[in-house]
Amino acid sequence: MKKAFGEAALGLQHVLAMYAGAILVPLIVGAALGLNSEQLTYLVSIDILLCGVATLLQVFNSRFFGIGLPVVLGCTFTAVGPMIAIGGEYGISAIYGSILVSGLFVILVSGFFGSLVRFFPPVVTGSVVTIIGITLIPVAINNMGGGQGAADFGSLSNIALAFGTLAFIIFLYKFSRGFMRAVSILAGLIVGTVVAGFMGKVDFTPIAEASYFHMVEPFYFGMPTFEWSAILTMILVALVSLVESTGVYFALSDITKKEIKEKDLAKGYRSEGLAIFLGGIFNAFPYTAYSQNVGLIQMSGVKSRKIIFIAAIMLIVLGFVPKIGAMTTIIPTPVLGGAMIAMFGMVIAQGIKMLSGVIMQSQENSMIVACSVGIGLGVTVVPELFALLPAGVQILTSNGIVAGSLTAIGLNIVFHMLPSRKRKREAQAVQSNQAVTPH
Repeated sequence: MKKAFGEAALGLQHVLAMYAGAILVPLIVGAALGLNSEQLTYLVSIDILLCGVATLLQVFNSRFFGIGLPVVLGCTFTAVGPMIAIGGEYGISAIYGSILVSGLFVILVSGFFGSLVRFFPPVVTGSVVTIIGITLIPVAINNMGGGQGAADFGSLSNIALAFGTLAFIIFLYKFSRGFMRAVSILAGLIVGTVVAGFMGKVDFTPIAEASYFHMVEPFYFGMPTFEWSAILTMILVALVSLVESTGVYFALSDITKKEIKEKDLAKGYRSEGLAIFLGGIFNAFPYTAYSQNVGLIQMSGVKSRKIIFIAAIMLIVLGFVPKIGAMTTIIPTPVLGGAMIAMFGMVIAQGIKMLSGVIMQSQENSMIVACSVGIGLGVTVVPELFALLPAGVQILTSNGIVAGSLTAIGLNIVFHMLPSRKRKREAQAVQSNQAVTPH
């Protein structure tokens, strides 16, 4: 009994460590798309449930699926900005159409994605993550004021709540260590909501109206629709997530002392593709390996897959209880905004961290970063720049993240891949000449 309680406590730790990230994505996307409280509750609940399902797919090690490492999967923050942009332009059905196709794409390329990684070195992935983080900041700032179009936008109470939440998160992050630091965002959301409750800014109606149990429903928001630019955007997001997950896999491989081979990576990628595909069917989100749980494993020293299995079951159970999902929907918008500054700022910081080691390597890398981030941010701020181009070209230029990502990939090929191929051919030619030259 004591052992079971200890394992349950360790599993709950993993749930709490990833919970803030898991609930923030549906709350942010749902609010941006104008969903009502009932729809938002479903979105949060199904996302939590599928986080558990996606984690189970990775923890199990079958012939075709699962990397067999203690990895926790959650919805990726790199998809937030693209999903909001797709939903705003084409509607929510296009979001899930693009997620479905991107999931199928990942499953199809899982066997040979290792050979595609060379197109996504740190200078490319770092640029993409930085662009995504930068494009998310305006969403956070709008929420800090109370939400775009709010009657009390920018009021003193909203600003105080937002910055108070952010200050608490920073304080906890500064003066705590280990597990408490890992849940600082979640703690900030809870404390901010409690303070907002005393200010009369919390409406408990969604909790009262939510049921204690529901069944999952495929295509809850309607049948998916398919738009080329949306599909391309989500495929790029999925590829970047796979690169990030690869880093998590190797980190866990090192921690657990378990060697992973190419076939193991393929099974891991295939599991992520299946999780993304299920997200499209049940109207959830794309999924990726969560690095914060890697830190928790390193901190606790407990490397058992059984603990992650328990955490996954907890997430699935929570996902079947809308009453728990509804608790997250009462978080006031300014409190969300304060937490989002920290979360999205960390996305930018992660991108900068990925770039820090490569910018100093060469002037070419600096040019790749400069042009890709500049194009990505510029198209996001002034989307009408390419409005007069043919529709087929606008598929690649209408979205800042796509435009910036393709710029980074293209310039990396021009600056690094083509010259190295040329040098390789020259070296082979020299070797051939030496072989036929008589001595």
